[in-house]
Amino acid sequence: MSCAPEMLAGVELFEHLSDDDRTELSKVIDLRRLDAGTTLFSKGDPGDSLYIVRSGEIELFIRDTTGQKIVLTVAASNEIFGELALLDNGPRSAAAIALVDSELLEMDRDDLILLFQKTPMAALRLLAAMGHMTRKADDLLRTRVSRNVNEEVQERLSKFQRIADWISWFSGSMPFLLINATWFALWIAFNTLPLGLSAFDPYPFGLLTMIVSLEAIFLSCFVLISQNRQAEKDRVRSDIEYDINVKAELEVAHLHEKTDQIYAEMMERLLRIEKRIEAGRHHG
Repeated sequence: MSCAPEMLAGVELFEHLSDDDRTELSKVIDLRRLDAGTTLFSKGDPGDSLYIVRSGEIELFIRDTTGQKIVLTVAASNEIFGELALLDNGPRSAAAIALVDSELLEMDRDDLILLFQKTPMAALRLLAAMGHMTRKADDLLRTRVSRNVNEEVQERLSKFQRIADWISWFSGSMPFLLINATWFALWIAFNTLPLGLSAFDPYPFGLLTMIVSLEAIFLSCFVLISQNRQAEKDRVRSDIEYDINVKAELEVAHLHEKTDQIYAEMMERLLRIEKRIEAGRHHG
């Protein structure tokens, strides 16, 4: 379905066009409406058009060798995507799905050539969009290498979780044991020995028992919070180890392919050498 000329007015790619040019271009540019959850294209599909988001959000993603989803970007209003496959005539390098109800402007190669003829500045904007996607891909490559599990979890810790981890660590240390032992000894001595002072918590030390019980409750809560953090760290470690194992397996398979190729080439060369030796013997 063709779009209306006023739909192009708020798009940066068409801002240098005159009203007449927008009217002419709107006759060939199609308007696509997608419901939330609709897949626009999948990885490997033919790339015969690019898209400009007029409204809504489109998620662009790929899946790595482990099957995990990697979100490249979420294209929002006025952003361009799908231009790479259109320019090099190759298949789609990623999949696109609508996160919410969206409206897209669809341009094929002929539409793009017509636009460049009307305003060469549009080519620069298209190159800028491609550069933006390349920078995002570079950032993803930097973060997709093998990660440090401690840094991965530490980055997501809140202030309260850091405090809980510190309390859990301190409660299992010798200074904490010595502090509690000294405190209990002084408390019991003050309330039992004849020091000339009135006991504020006589035997069986009901106040001390209540304080120790509250301390145990809070410490157990902090320890459980810390254990949950450790369990999360173990899950991250397991994911990282799985990724590393898959990468190692792929690398070993690649090395096997190289070894087989080298072996085949060596056998071919040896066969040629044997034939030359045999031919030399016959001539001799």
